[in-house]
Amino acid sequence: MNLRLIGIGTGVLIILSLPLAGAIAGPDFAGQDDGKGSGLFSALGLSDSSRTSPTAPARPAAPEGPAAGPEQPGPVEQPRTDSRCGPELSSPHGVEAQTCILVGEGRTWGRSYYRNTSGRALDAVLTVMGPAGRTVQIRCAVGEGDEPGLCETPKEDSAGEPDSYSAVAEFAVPDDEGQLLLRSGSNAPAPGGG
Repeated sequence: MNLRLIGIGTGVLIILSLPLAGAIAGPDFAGQDDGKGSGLFSALGLSDSSRTSPTAPARPAAPEGPAAGPEQPGPVEQPRTDSRCGPELSSPHGVEAQTCILVGEGRTWGRSYYRNTSGRALDAVLTVMGPAGRTVQIRCAVGEGDEPGLCETPKEDSAGEPDSYSAVAEFAVPDDEGQLLLRSGSNAPAPGGG
């Protein structure tokens, strides 16, 4: 009985080792190279690129230094944008917002991030106030739903220090009465809660 188990075990090992032997030999086992460098060693990343088969021509070394060709461009560097944001606010009517002043590349603009779960469409008016009485205002339609959105003024050339700008976003019901649901500003509250 032991001889029978040994014979079965040996047969199984031989059958299981045949695909492995073929993978190690690769397509070059009969002296025919498909040029893909397949086989177990290359599949595992163990092939030596300096090794060549007798039927394959040697590969020339890659040039080094400036003669190697044009350099691949890296990722495009994005211009820096600084922001000053007020607190995240929410109203009992289902509106959440945070309003910011953004500065980048010599330009200043306002942006208000919002979420409207009030169950109805709203109007938002975003106003940016700058030095010397400069004001930019935009009206945004705020759809109903839980998806976040943003309202943003056009970018204007900066006319002073970033601290001389402020923004206010007002969210209201779009009807004749225009009930104000939330006002959000870019200025952070004073330290100490006062």
